Amino acid sequence: MKWRLWLGAGLPVFMMLLLVSSLASAAAAPFDLPGPRLEIRITRAGRSLPISQVPNLQAGDEMWLHPDLPANESIHYLLIPVFLRGSLNPPPEKWFTKVETWRPQVRKDGVSVRVPEGALEALIFWAPETGGGFTTVRTAVRSRPGVFVRAAQDLYAADLTRSRLDAYVDAVKKISNTDPVGLEKRAKLLARTLYLKINMSCFDLAPEQQEACLVQDPENVVLNDAQSQSMVTALTSGAAGDMINQLSVSTAAGGGMYSPYVGAVVDMVRIVGSMHTAQYAYIPALSINDDGAIQLKLSNPPSFSNPKSVMVASLPPVASVHFPMLRAVHPEELLCLERPKLVLSVEGAPLVFSTQYAHDLALHVQDSTGHAVDLPAAADAERGGFEVDARVLQTSSVSGTVTGQLRGEWGFDPWSGPDFAFTNSRPQEWSFAAGETNAITAANKISLHLQADSVVCVQDVTLATPQGMVEKATFTRTPPRLLEVNLPVTKSSQGPYTLVVAEYGQTKPEKIPVHVYPPSAVVSGVMLHAGDDEGVMTGTHLQEVSSVEIGGVIFHAGSTKHSGTEDTLHLKTSTNLAGSKVFVEDAAMTAHVHLKDGRTLDIPVAIAPPRPRVVLLSKSIAVNSGGNYAFIHLGNENDLPQYGHLNFFLKSVAPQQFPRDETIEVGAADGGFVTSLGLANNALTLQDAQTVFATLDPAKAFGSSAFGPLRFRPMSAAGVPGDWQPLANLVRLPELKHVDCPSNPAQLCTMTGKNLFLIDSIAATSLFLNPTAVPLGFAGNTMQVPRPNGTTLYLKLRDDPSTVDLVSLPVLPVADQN
Repeated sequence: MKWRLWLGAGLPVFMMLLLVSSLASAAAAPFDLPGPRLEIRITRAGRSLPISQVPNLQAGDEMWLHPDLPANESIHYLLIPVFLRGSLNPPPEKWFTKVETWRPQVRKDGVSVRVPEGALEALIFWAPETGGGFTTVRTAVRSRPGVFVRAAQDLYAADLTRSRLDAYVDAVKKISNTDPVGLEKRAKLLARTLYLKINMSCFDLAPEQQEACLVQDPENVVLNDAQSQSMVTALTSGAAGDMINQLSVSTAAGGGMYSPYVGAVVDMVRIVGSMHTAQYAYIPALSINDDGAIQLKLSNPPSFSNPKSVMVASLPPVASVHFPMLRAVHPEELLCLERPKLVLSVEGAPLVFSTQYAHDLALHVQDSTGHAVDLPAAADAERGGFEVDARVLQTSSVSGTVTGQLRGEWGFDPWSGPDFAFTNSRPQEWSFAAGETNAITAANKISLHLQADSVVCVQDVTLATPQGMVEKATFTRTPPRLLEVNLPVTKSSQGPYTLVVAEYGQTKPEKIPVHVYPPSAVVSGVMLHAGDDEGVMTGTHLQEVSSVEIGGVIFHAGSTKHSGTEDTLHLKTSTNLAGSKVFVEDAAMTAHVHLKDGRTLDIPVAIAPPRPRVVLLSKSIAVNSGGNYAFIHLGNENDLPQYGHLNFFLKSVAPQQFPRDETIEVGAADGGFVTSLGLANNALTLQDAQTVFATLDPAKAFGSSAFGPLRFRPMSAAGVPGDWQPLANLVRLPELKHVDCPSNPAQLCTMTGKNLFLIDSIAATSLFLNPTAVPLGFAGNTMQVPRPNGTTLYLKLRDDPSTVDLVSLPVLPVADQN
C-alpha cells in the first residue's frame, strides 16, 4: 500500500522531499517496513503518561525510554535522543544522549532523559554502533541544525497524517466485514470525522469491491486539517508555504504543469542526501503509537554495510499545549439524555479520533437545580463523535432541563470541549396534528403526524394490528414536538389498530388508537342519459361503491375498469326509464352513493340528453364478381368478403331526425379496429331526414389483416356514443384458379391458388366427410384436395370455420402419377 498523500498547502516539506525524491524512481516507497520498537513514558509534575497520550513535550519533562529489541539482536544499535532549538542555533552537546541499547541494564530498566530548557524539537536516532557513531551523528546535527529541525517538524506532521489514515483504513475494513450494506454511509461519515476526502466513485462498484477501492489508493485521499497543521506552523507560512503551494499543482507532484519549485525541492533532497559519511546515511522513519510505545515504520530497508543506515524518527514538539478545536456538528440540536449509546456528533479535530491524546473523557451534565454527574465518553470515528454511556443516570438525581459539556484531558492538561443541550424523557400526552384524526383511509403509503411536549426521546414506534400482530413503523422526529410516523399498512388494510410509542427511559409505552377504513370512493361524476337504464360513474376506489340511488331508482354497481389514474364504474337498474318524466334532459338530481362500509356520498347529477339511437333497416353484401374470388360462393349471408362491399340503411330513433354532423362508427367486436362513416366523407347519404344510406369498403377502411365480427353505433358530434349493434362478419378469401386431376379416380387432385392459408379445410361433399385440413403456417400455392364432384368442392374459411362454402373451379386433366 502506498501512503502518498496530497495535503495542499499543508503537505509536510520533509514528506515532499521523500515524494519528489521518489519521482526519479517512478514511485514513492511505502512506509510499511517494521523498525525498532521503543517504549516511552513522559513524567510531568509527578504524573506519568505513555507517549501515545502526550501531544507535546515541555521543558523539565522526564522522558523514560526503554528499547524493546529482540534478545538475539545481532546488530548493536545506539539510541540517540536529541533536542533541537532552532534552524540557526546548533544544540549544545549535552542535548545529545548516548544509549547503548545492548547493555543489560538498559534492556532491563531503560534510561531517563530530561527535556532541557529552550528546546523546541526532539528527534530519535537509531544508529548501528561503529565505534564513533555517536560523535558522527552529533556532528552532523550540530553542523546542519536547520535540516534536522525541518525533519523533526515534517516527520511529526507525517506521523499525525499516518494516524488518521490508519484509523480510516482499519475502520473501513471492519465495516466491510461487519456491515457491507452500510459501508457507503458509514465510510462517508468516517471520512468527514477524520477530515479525509475519499474517492466517491468507489461506491459505484459492486459492494464486494468497494472496500478494496477505498483503501488501496490513498494517494487520492485529500486531507484538510487545520489542527494538525497548526502544530507545525512553520509549514504554513513563508517561503516553505509558497513552495508547497506551487508543488501541489505541479505535474511531478500529481497536479498541473511542471513547476520550477520542484527543482528547488530536488536540490534540498540532494542536500539531505549529502549528509552522510563513509559510515552513515540517514533514512526517515514514521512513529506509530503502539500501546504506550512507538513502532517505527520504514520506507526503505536499512543498510548494515557502509554507509550504514541511521533511522531518524520524531517526537512530539517541545511547545505549549495546543487544544483541539472541537465543535458540535449540530450545536442547536436537543439530545435525549437517556438514550443508550448516545452519540455526540462533533467535527474539527480529527486527531481526537486517530490518536490517544484525548483521554479520560466524560460528559459532565448538570440540571437546573445543580445536580451533576459525569458520564463516561469515548471517541468513535465510525459514528462521527463521542459515544456516551448514560447508565449512571439510572441512579442519579439529574432531571428536568439538562446541559452538558464534554471534558477530559489533552495530554497532561485539562480540556473542555463543546456544550450540548439535553432533555429527559417523561410520560406525556400524544395528540394528532392539526387536520388529522384517528380515522384513516387505507393506502399503500400513509403518514401520520403526532404531537407531544418533546419527541427527542422517542425510541420506537410499532403498530398493533386487529389480528394481534405487531409491526414496526418508521418515523421521523422534528424536534421539539412533531413526530411523523409511516404506518406499515396497505390499501387492503382495515379495522382498529393501535400505535405504540416507546421512549428511552420509560417502562410503559404510550398507546394511540387509530381506525383504518377501506379506501373511500372519490366520485368525480355520474353520467346518466335521459331514457337510459344504464349509467357511468367516474372517480377512484369505485370498487367500494355498492349501489347508487337517484330519484328513488336504485342503480346497482357493475364492473369497474381502471384507466390511468381514474376508475370507471358501470351502473345498471332494472327499472325501465324509457319515457320517464323524471329522468329528463337537464333535470338536476342528487345521486346518493352507498359505500360498502356504510357511508353515503351525495353527488349532484344533471341528466344528459338522450344518447343517439339508430336501428338497422336492411343490408346487402356485394361480392366482387371478377377475378379468382368469383369461384367461391359463401354459405353465410352475414359473411362480408374482404374485397366486397356492404350497403345498409339506418333509421334515426333519437333524435328523430338524423343530425348532419352525426357519424356511424363501424369496427371490430373486440375493438381492434374502427372507422367512421359520415356525410363529410361521402360514406353516408341521407334518403330523407330520418333515414340514411351507408356504404362500407372493408379493404379500404381496415386493410388486408382485418377479419371477424363487425358492429356499428352512432356517435354524436359531442362525442356521445350510442349502443353497439351487430352488423356483419368480415372474412378473407383465398384466390383459387383451377384443380388438376389425373384420370385415375383413386388419385388425389391438386388445387392451385394464392393465400391458401386462409382455408381451414376442404372436402368433396357438403357433409364435409373426410375433409383435408390446411395446416397452420401453410405457405404453398398448391395443395392436394379430394376429387371434385364434377367441378364442385366445399371449404370452410379460417375466418368462419362454422360455415360450409361452395367452390366451383375449372377441372383440368393431367397425366396419372406413377
